[in-house]
Amino acid sequence: MRLNRYAGIILLAVGLHGAAFAAPDAKAQAEIAHLLDYVATPGCQFNRNGSWHEGAEARAHLKKKYDYLLKRDLVPNAESFIERAATESSMSGKPYQVKCGGGKAVASGPYLTEELTRFRGRAGQ
Repeated sequence: MRLNRYAGIILLAVGLHGAAFAAPDAKAQAEIAHLLDYVATPGCQFNRNGSWHEGAEARAHLKKKYDYLLKRDLVPNAESFIERAATESSMSGKPYQVKCGGGKAVASGPYLTEELTRFRGRAGQ
């Protein structure tokens, strides 16, 4: 009897974990795809651990991180993608930066959050 109670608690915990972190819905997938493409904008560079990378390389890196997190159900929405994959290095903890053209480097988190807001505004029209 006691064993069944513990088994039930474990199953409940596993079920709640799955409910807390679900795969992104179609809207979130479209938003994340847009953000990945936005990182690859020609003329923009992405700083990762002190080295600047062209947009296409940055996109590939973030896509790899996204796929890793997706397998673990850790990116239920675009905000989670930005927070967990596109804001800082998971290895060093150093923040990512973006610069476009001759502009100054800016933190990638707010940069992508601003673009997400713009994208949602266009999608809502």
